[in-house]
Amino acid sequence: MKNKKTIAYLALAAVCILWGTTYLALRVGVTQFPPFLFSFIRFILAGPILIVILLLMGKKFPARKLIFKQAIGGFLMCTLGIGIVGWAEVRVSSGVAAIICSMMPIWTFFINLVANREEKPTPVILIGLATGITGVILIFSEYLAEFYKPQYLGSIIAIFIANLSWAIGTFWTKKKNSGTDPFMNAGLQMLFGGIFLLPLSLAFDDYSSIRWSSEIVFALSYLTLIGSVAAYACYFYAVGNLPITIVSLYAYINPVIAVILGWLVLQEKLNIKIAEAILLTLLGVYLVNKGYQLKKLWQGQLLKS
Repeated sequence: MKNKKTIAYLALAAVCILWGTTYLALRVGVTQFPPFLFSFIRFILAGPILIVILLLMGKKFPARKLIFKQAIGGFLMCTLGIGIVGWAEVRVSSGVAAIICSMMPIWTFFINLVANREEKPTPVILIGLATGITGVILIFSEYLAEFYKPQYLGSIIAIFIANLSWAIGTFWTKKKNSGTDPFMNAGLQMLFGGIFLLPLSLAFDDYSSIRWSSEIVFALSYLTLIGSVAAYACYFYAVGNLPITIVSLYAYINPVIAVILGWLVLQEKLNIKIAEAILLTLLGVYLVNKGYQLKKLWQGQLLKS
């Protein structure tokens, strides 16, 4: 059991680093290729690759009832949670997208609040919420001119919705997939997530803009093998073996890596005000998680007494 926890923490560490790099790779891909088609190819390759590897290792294909659950999870996490972020990154920088997505633990708290009516926020949690929201507002103050563009505002709203969908999908996965193989679940969710992206691509993508290049091939290969097969499997393993509030800590690291890489590689905006806003946002997310953990600790002590 202790060894399983150690592996879960190592898997979470891999997610923290690897997913921080995927925002840049996604930005490179979707700005040069139809965004929904790009994500469709990514997941329609990554899912079967992981499933075939597992079957060759002797893993069993799950029952039909479990496959249906993975289809729902794939729609929430891959189709909406990642596919829409990719579409939005055509107009929004990878750093801003990552910062918005760092609010996933806050969404997780609200979902827990709705799902468990007896839970009430503590002062620490409320302070964390206010701090995180203040940080996000400061970030957007650097992009006020962009808000006059309907496409930019629509993309920002889309990322918020995608991030909420990812949080709901994570909660669903944690509740519905207990005792099942996390890696097979990951493969099936990516497969279904890719399938559900196809109609979005047919409806919204401009296929006349398809231009294959070495950058596209590298971004797609990296996101398929590293950002999906490796990191997504690690995420599912961590979700299955650690508390969901602990797993959501990856959201603290991702935006820092994404903003720095975006600045270094794509010359995206980075100044003192944005750096301060990032720290404020991450502090808010940290306080929400810390408040939630302290509440669980206090409840445990009360039960023991």
